[in-house]
Amino acid sequence: MIKNIAFGAFLLVSGFFYAQMTAMSGTEAKAFVAKVSSETKEIKTLQSDFTQTKKMDFLDKNIVTYGKMSLKTPNMLSWKYTKPYQYSIVFKDNKIFINDQGKKSSVDAKSKTFEKINKLIVGSSNGKMFSDPEFSVSYYKNGNFNVAKFIPKSAQLLKYIKQIELHFPKNQSTVSQVNMTEASGDTTNIVFKNTKINAAIAASEFSL
Repeated sequence: MIKNIAFGAFLLVSGFFYAQMTAMSGTEAKAFVAKVSSETKEIKTLQSDFTQTKKMDFLDKNIVTYGKMSLKTPNMLSWKYTKPYQYSIVFKDNKIFINDQGKKSSVDAKSKTFEKINKLIVGSSNGKMFSDPEFSVSYYKNGNFNVAKFIPKSAQLLKYIKQIELHFPKNQSTVSQVNMTEASGDTTNIVFKNTKINAAIAASEFSL
């Protein structure tokens, strides 16, 4: 469960890789990265409702869950699943805090894979993800979205993640959907809606 949520988490914001996607030119990619990096510097908090859909080869039906994501820079992130079960995970102070339907625990995230993923999730709100040394990044576009595709460089991350795609609606600098393919071939998609930028977030959102 921790792995699914932690890796689904970096799914902080893009959807399906449509067949009609075309690669951006070098000039287009540079302009896109500059725009997102510049505009997201102003983001201090981010809140959104989300729907997560996970497809696994051995299951006939997709697993669909609902919840709320809260992010506060520089490094606080909360994922709270509310339906069909209650499960919360908070990244704070180099630790992962978990509340599994009332059963609480914590994990030291420093210098581990989870810490790297937390860094990338937070990076999705300030554009720093584009320069993360753990991933190679390529850029695509269609009529509705700009897409950044991340492929892990490290053997450690490749054990879990094959690739991650972040979809940015045209003329928007925050991610609206995330699509991840795990090394196993299973996929996770997160769609964000009702997104609020720089609204006050209660401290209780980052405590369990």
